[in-house]
Amino acid sequence: MQDNDLVVMGHVSGAFGVRGWVKIHADTEYADSLFDYPVWWLNSGQGWKAYTLETGAVQPKALVAKLEGVDDRDVAAALRGCRIAVPRSELPPTEEDEYYWSDLIGLEVFNREDAFLGRVTDLMATGASDVLVLQDGDTQRMIPFVSQYIVDVSLANCRIVADWGLDY
Repeated sequence: MQDNDLVVMGHVSGAFGVRGWVKIHADTEYADSLFDYPVWWLNSGQGWKAYTLETGAVQPKALVAKLEGVDDRDVAAALRGCRIAVPRSELPPTEEDEYYWSDLIGLEVFNREDAFLGRVTDLMATGASDVLVLQDGDTQRMIPFVSQYIVDVSLANCRIVADWGLDY
């Protein structure tokens, strides 16, 4: 499976118990929606490997999952830090003006005056809105991803236009 065929949806944050369960941090709107996908692709930097989801549960502080072939704590612990992705073809289509975070990572952001603000390196969920995290050399900027500040998003042109000043 190629990187551009996959959408990262979270990562393994550690082992859970002694029978091969893993703790999951989901980067999805509804954390348990990751359980909608029967096959997860995990990557620790050595390439993608498919794992079949046997079962999952919502715990008070985390999601936990049992993956086929992961049967003890040591194997589960070795998966810590692995990114979890699903094939893009399995994702539901987005609505107008709705984007998957993974599609925004790497886009260049310019303001209305066409000044370069930075490249999207991350997004953060806050109580009020999602926030774009931009990097331009040593300068980091954060822009709320709301219509008040985001003028245009063009995935085709790998570009976002924001109503944002260089000195904000």
